[in-house]
Amino acid sequence: MSNFVHIHLHTQYSILDGASKISELMEIASTLGMPAVAITDHGNMFGVKEFHNAAKEKGIKPIIGIEAYVARRGMSETTVKDDRSGDHLIILAKNYSGYRNLVKLVSLSWTEGFYYKPRIDKELLKEYNEGLIATSACIAGEIPTAILNNDPETAEQVALEYREIFGDDFYLEIQRHKTGDPYYDNDTLAKQNTVIEGYKKLSELTGIKIVASNDVHFLKAEDAEAHDRLICLNTGKELDDPDRLRYTKQEYFKTEEEMRELFHDCPEAVDNTMEIAAKVEHYELDHEPIMPEFPIPVEFESKDDYLRHITYEGAGERWGEISDELRERLDFELETIKKMGYPGYFLIVQDFLRAAREMGVSVGPGRGSAAGSAVAYALRITDIDPIKYRLLFERFLNPDRISMPDIDIDFDEDGREQVLKYVVEKYGHDRVAHIITFGTMAAKGAIRDVARVQKLQLSDADRLAKLVPERPGITFRQAYEEVPELKRERNSDNELIARTLQYAEALEGSVRQTGTHACGIIIGRDPLNEHIPLSIAKDTDLYVTQYDGNHVESMGLLKMDFLGLKTLSIIRDAVDNIKLSKGIDVDISKVPLDDSKTFELYANGETTALFQFESDGMKKHLRELKPNRFEDLIAMNALYRPGPMEYIPKFIKRKHGLEKIDYLLPEMEVHLRDTYGITVYQEQVMLLSQELAGFSKGEADSLRKAMGKKK
Repeated sequence: MSNFVHIHLHTQYSILDGASKISELMEIASTLGMPAVAITDHGNMFGVKEFHNAAKEKGIKPIIGIEAYVARRGMSETTVKDDRSGDHLIILAKNYSGYRNLVKLVSLSWTEGFYYKPRIDKELLKEYNEGLIATSACIAGEIPTAILNNDPETAEQVALEYREIFGDDFYLEIQRHKTGDPYYDNDTLAKQNTVIEGYKKLSELTGIKIVASNDVHFLKAEDAEAHDRLICLNTGKELDDPDRLRYTKQEYFKTEEEMRELFHDCPEAVDNTMEIAAKVEHYELDHEPIMPEFPIPVEFESKDDYLRHITYEGAGERWGEISDELRERLDFELETIKKMGYPGYFLIVQDFLRAAREMGVSVGPGRGSAAGSAVAYALRITDIDPIKYRLLFERFLNPDRISMPDIDIDFDEDGREQVLKYVVEKYGHDRVAHIITFGTMAAKGAIRDVARVQKLQLSDADRLAKLVPERPGITFRQAYEEVPELKRERNSDNELIARTLQYAEALEGSVRQTGTHACGIIIGRDPLNEHIPLSIAKDTDLYVTQYDGNHVESMGLLKMDFLGLKTLSIIRDAVDNIKLSKGIDVDISKVPLDDSKTFELYANGETTALFQFESDGMKKHLRELKPNRFEDLIAMNALYRPGPMEYIPKFIKRKHGLEKIDYLLPEMEVHLRDTYGITVYQEQVMLLSQELAGFSKGEADSLRKAMGKKK
C-alpha cells in the first residue's frame, strides 16, 4: 500500500491540457496501491462522475476537486487584463456537504464569474467553504506569486486569509520538477525551489502545513511527447515555436518512491497527502429521482388523483366506452406510475405537449417505448393506440426495476424553441438546462491534428488520414487490423510519419471540445446548481450541465429529449399549403392508414423525406417487399437496423409465399402470425418469454433489456 496520494491531477477533461484518461489512471493507481486519488481539472467538474464511478470500481477513494481560478479583483470585475484569468487554487471536497459547495462554486464561476475563464473570488469562498479542503496550487497561485515577487508580507497575509476561510484544511502546496535540462531547471525548477524555501519559513511562522504534489497532466513519463503536441493544439502553436507554452515533461503520475526522493528534504509534505486523503469521507453521488413540482388544481388531493382524473377523461375521448379490460390496463399503469413516484413526470409532459399544440407547434405521434403506455395515449403524450397494436407498458416502465421514464418527444424545427421557452417560463431559468456533450479526438482527426503541429507534409498527412476506414467510432487498433498499409507506416523509415502515428494513437479519445446534446434537456425541482455543476455555451441562453447524458439521470435529474424534426416541418408546411391552395383543412392525425395510393409510393420506394424510410437501402427493400398494409411498414422500420437486417429477405419471401412460414413451437403462432413467423419486435420477445417460460412482465422486460442493442 502506497503512503502517498496525488492531490493535484488533471484528466483529459482539462481540455487540450490534461491527457490522463480516467480508466487508465485508475489502473495505474490500483497497480501502485494508492488508497486514494484526486481529480482537479481546470475550472470544471466535467469528468467528476466518470472519475467517481471508476475509482469506486477499483476500490480507490475518489477525492473530488478542481483547480479554480480566483479573480484578483473580484469575479464581477471584467475591465482590465488582470481580470482575464485569476490565481490558481486547488479545492477538494471533504464530504457530501463539501461536494455540494464545490458544485455551487463551479456553477457560479461559469454562470456569474466567466470572463475568458470561469472565475470565483474569496467572497464566494467564504460563503461556500463548508466541507472543503484547499491548497495554494502551483506557482500560478496567489501565494507563490507573492513569494516570487519577493513580497513575503503579502504571501503571509494571503496565507492567513485562506486559513481564515478554510481553517486547518488549508495547505501550502509544493512541487519540484527536476529535468536535468538547463532550460527548465533554470526557470520552472528554480521558481519552485524559491517557493519551497518561502513556504518553509511561512509554515514555521503560521503553522500551516506543507503538502507535496506533482501537478499531474499525463500518466506515464513516455506520454510527455504526446502531451507536448496536445499543448500545441490547445495554444494553436507549432512544435518549433520558441515562444510557445511548454511543460517540464515531469508532470506524470509518479510513484511514492519518486516523490519521496524529490522531497527528501521535507518528507512530511509527502506524508500530508495521506492526511488529506484521510479527511475525505466516502459518499455517494447517485440520487433518487428528483421530480419537478407540477401545480395541480386545488380540488385534487394529490398528483396521483389528478393524473387518474385526466387519464380517464382522455381515455373516454380516445376509446369512447371504457371496457373492463381497458380499465384493468389503465389501473395497472396508474398504480405502477404511482408506486414508482412518476405521476409528476406524466403531468409535466402532457402539459407542455398541450401547450405546444395550442401554440400551433407540430407534435410527433411518439417513438420508442413510451408508445406502450395506455396512460400516455389517453393524455395525448403519444398518438399510437397501444391496445390496437399490442404494445407493452412494461417495456416503458418495468415494475420490477426502478428506472427513469424516457419519452422521445418530436416537434417541428421552429416549434422546438417555442416549447423550450414555455418550459423555461413555467419552471424557471435556473431549473432547465441543456446536456453537455464531449467531442473526442477520433483516429482520422488525431492524425491530421498531430501532423499539423509536427509540420508533416500535407500530402503525407492526407494519405495517412485516408488510410483510416470511413466509419464512425473506428479506433487505431481496428484500423491497423483492417489496413496493413497503415500498420506498416507505424514503423516507417520516415521518422516524422512514425512519430505522427505514435502521438496520434496516444491522443486518440482525448476530449477536444464541448458541445450541447441535440435534444437532451434537464428539468429540475430546485435550482440545478443544488445538484449538478452547470456551465454555459455560446449558442444558447440556457445553462448547460457539466455531466453528460450518461450521468445526469443517475444524479436523480429528469432528462427529456426535445427533438426538432425536419419531417414534421415538411408535414406542417404541406398542410398549410393545402389550406392555402385548396381551402381544405387536413387533420394529419386522422389520415387513413389503408390508403392504396400511399402504399403504391412505398412499394415504388418513393419515400424521400419520410422519417426513417428515406435511405437508399430502405428504398431497395421496400421495392422488394411491396407493402400493402400498415403492419408491413412497422415491421420494415423495426427490421432495418444492425442485427435484425439479416431477416429482411426471409420476411419478404414469406410475405409473398416464396418461403414456408413455420413456427418453432405451435404456441408461438399467436404472437408471430403478423410477422410471418419471424420475431421482429421486442414486444414479441417479452410475450414469448411469458408464454413459453412463465416469466413475469417485469422479468420479460429484463430479458429484453439484456439482449438490447446498447450492451
